[in-house]
Amino acid sequence: MIKGIFYRNESGMIHQFCISGHAGAGEYGEDIVCAAVSALSLNAINSVDSLAGVTMQIEADHENGGFLQASITDDLTQEQKNVVQVLLESLLLGLESVQEEYQQYIQIQTITNH
Repeated sequence: MIKGIFYRNESGMIHQFCISGHAGAGEYGEDIVCAAVSALSLNAINSVDSLAGVTMQIEADHENGGFLQASITDDLTQEQKNVVQVLLESLLLGLESVQEEYQQYIQIQTITNH
């Protein structure tokens, strides 16, 4: 199962997400859930870089169970924060849509840091 966790700060802004595991919804290379999660998450990271000019801090391990963690730093301009938030909220919505269709293969949750 793929598990995704989105971390929000006290202001409700997403500052980090972590996605791990494999869906197991199909043969390797034909798993549409894994493909959707990969496409959505990589598109979000690339969009944050291209549209907000922000390089996310990334840790990834695709071989040992599938793992992607991406976070932003606190030193962004307000405009960058706004663009990043729209893109990360879009990622969250996209993953929640995948979860609605394939609940047995993906679990998404949001945690607010206090």
